[in-house]
Amino acid sequence: MNRIITALLLISLQLFPAVLLAQQDHPVVTFKTTMGDFEVTLDAEKAPATVENFLRLVDQGHYNGTIFHRVISNFMIQGGGLDKSMKRIGGVVPIRNEADNGLKNLKGTIAMARTGDPHSATDQFFINTRDNANLDHTGKTIRGWGYAVFGKVSSGMDTVMAIEASRTTTRAGHNDVPVDAVEIIRAERKPRR
Repeated sequence: MNRIITALLLISLQLFPAVLLAQQDHPVVTFKTTMGDFEVTLDAEKAPATVENFLRLVDQGHYNGTIFHRVISNFMIQGGGLDKSMKRIGGVVPIRNEADNGLKNLKGTIAMARTGDPHSATDQFFINTRDNANLDHTGKTIRGWGYAVFGKVSSGMDTVMAIEASRTTTRAGHNDVPVDAVEIIRAERKPRR
């Protein structure tokens, strides 16, 4: 009996670092929004700089009070950079594009939004609501860089799809803005077990 307990203890100790590493490489962020909650599991192994930037902003409370300001049916929902008055939050340094990491813009994945400059992503992100192969990395050229996927929705995809179904309008020079603001009340890391 003691040998069995000792063997189980040794196996547990051997698995503990792997479990801890998996939690570090795949942290989970919970989004509480005015339309419900959802969680994203991040991939720090494949997108280390992007995940580090995103988690820093989450930990600083940067996303709290921002909105999903661009919602396009059968495409994606975008948020993280504007408040309810459509004012840009700003103050974030651009990061290197990691779209060449092998992750694809599939339905439910989270990726960084950017301008025409491939390395201009800061705080805005989007969640694909369908497979968007046209956003994937195809080469290290201006047109081929693509958009860096760094995780996926792991629960609450029904909330994401409800946000996508929002009626939209033009507001403050922005198209595809939900008529009724969809606010990120709070984004926070899910505690490790």
